[in-house]
Amino acid sequence: MSYYNDTNPRPSGKALLPLGVFFLLYIITFVFTRDLSDMPVSVAFLTASATAIVLSKGRSIMQRIDLFCRGSANSMITLMVVIFILSGAFSGTARAMGAVDATANMILYLLPENIIMASIFLAACFISLSMGTSCGTIAALTPIAVGISTQTGLSLPMLVGIVAGGSMFGDNLSFISDTTIVATRTQQVEMKDKFRANFRLVMPVAILVLIIYVILGFMDSYQMTTETNNIEWLKVTPYLVVLITALCGVNVITVLSAGIILSGIIGLITGGFSIWDWCSAISNGIVVDMGELIIVSLMAGGMFEIIRFNGGISWLILNLTKNIHSSKQAESAIAGLVAFTDLCTANNTIALIITGPLAKQIGDKFSLNPKRIASLIDTASCSIQSILPYGAQLLIAAGLAPVSPVEVIPYLYYPFLLGITVIISILFRKQTKHAT
Repeated sequence: MSYYNDTNPRPSGKALLPLGVFFLLYIITFVFTRDLSDMPVSVAFLTASATAIVLSKGRSIMQRIDLFCRGSANSMITLMVVIFILSGAFSGTARAMGAVDATANMILYLLPENIIMASIFLAACFISLSMGTSCGTIAALTPIAVGISTQTGLSLPMLVGIVAGGSMFGDNLSFISDTTIVATRTQQVEMKDKFRANFRLVMPVAILVLIIYVILGFMDSYQMTTETNNIEWLKVTPYLVVLITALCGVNVITVLSAGIILSGIIGLITGGFSIWDWCSAISNGIVVDMGELIIVSLMAGGMFEIIRFNGGISWLILNLTKNIHSSKQAESAIAGLVAFTDLCTANNTIALIITGPLAKQIGDKFSLNPKRIASLIDTASCSIQSILPYGAQLLIAAGLAPVSPVEVIPYLYYPFLLGITVIISILFRKQTKHAT
């Protein structure tokens, strides 16, 4: 009787051709346009998924499509999509209600002028932790950074770098961040457990960077020419409620649902929007912010099910781990795989969607703590993503401020130190041998 079957397929490198097509599309795009964003990720996944269906042998076309649908509709993907929908609805409602501006104003109001750089960093950290998006945080705070640069004479690339760096803090930690959702779902761990593991890894870096900005603030001589007034404390409440309830271990579905309702009620009470505007904000948050990510998640689930069925995942795991003999080497392989994928796709969420299932299987093979792996892959992807001059974060920042993405890179203290911390945490982690 053959050892290989549907649940444990025979390893086959040919089954990975759809992934090769996916990466090839981005290589071709970069060669011809020098801008990876010219290739929509949904188109890349559609092409790769079609390739997987066409190249799958031994079944009728309808059976292959059924296999693809089975992968798209598995419980992990479905739950991920539900969380994405609620996360988009909450973000859209909070943004329309004015919570983003209220939070930025609150941070800048509470802290002294001579630590304005530290204030901006804290604002970026808190907003991204609340919103769960680095891009949204950069869009909200970069115009403020431009105004502060004009008022104080501080270097604009440096201020934009502070915003971009701080935005990755929350992107990496937030309970409603798409990277957190993917990392925890693929590793099958609770968000609060991943948060604790992640917090221990990144908090020392955040504190060190904050101290650096405080020192730099006292070394520079400047003064704000305008004041931040009209702090709307009530509008910050939804973010605080979501953060506190999530930390208390409340189910993420419940947390996000409560955040949507609370944000809506506050928006209606304060006149931030009408009931119909609230509906539009929810729709925009789901469709505009999360629409493509939902579609990509469904296609990725289907594509990976076909690749798995045809032995591609088994082949990849076999070759990735054949020279690995310790947990330290396994973690290095996982972090390197995530970093390489993010470099190729310039999208940390997509990088986690691609590499998350592989990291899970490598982790299981070498008895690695899934909470640690969820933290590791999320942190490694965020560190790489934030320093890519062709990544969405720096491109958005450059579009909102008269700076080049390359000018900002030297000031990305937090992402660079975060990457170094990941390497150190792997190198100096207690090594265990894998029993075979």
